Amino acid sequence: MSVSQRKRFEVFKRDGFRCAYCGKTPPEVILEADHIIPVSKGGSDDMENLITSCQECNRGKSNVELTKIPHSLEENIANQTESAMQLIAYNKFMKKLMKQKEEQAENIEKIFQEYFPNKYFTNLFKQNSLIRIFLKHLPFEEVIEAMYVSIGVVGKRNDPEKVLKYFCGICWRKIRRMENGQN
Repeated sequence: MSVSQRKRFEVFKRDGFRCAYCGKTPPEVILEADHIIPVSKGGSDDMENLITSCQECNRGKSNVELTKIPHSLEENIANQTESAMQLIAYNKFMKKLMKQKEEQAENIEKIFQEYFPNKYFTNLFKQNSLIRIFLKHLPFEEVIEAMYVSIGVVGKRNDPEKVLKYFCGICWRKIRRMENGQN
């Protein structure tokens, strides 16, 4: 059996383009895909049975069966497993955080609607930009406070657009102050 060029590349990529036996990398050596269980002893071309080896180490090994996975490959597999688990945890955390920000944006909109019952935030305002920016840079309580202040100051004119503009101004000022180290 001959290992395809594509599968060899996948093995090299998985193993970090490093010989599992001596640790050398190209251009110092030419890499090959070595069979952990030799084909002559029933081994297959499955990814689990292939390991990255330099030409010199592979030829020196010949058709001797590996009884133990080389330490560097074992480490690589452990690192990849840990990396995959961290990525899953990170994605789960980010999804939870996004849901929390969506709920916070909805709560701010509800405060606005207490004073303007038939008015809604546009999707652009609520989901895609401004509210998300404000919630990213400011504590939730400060964004709520900015909405209440805006309603209190400008809401008397019964102009929801001006309330939102005033609200945005308050939030931008708070963000600028934080960036400049002021409270």
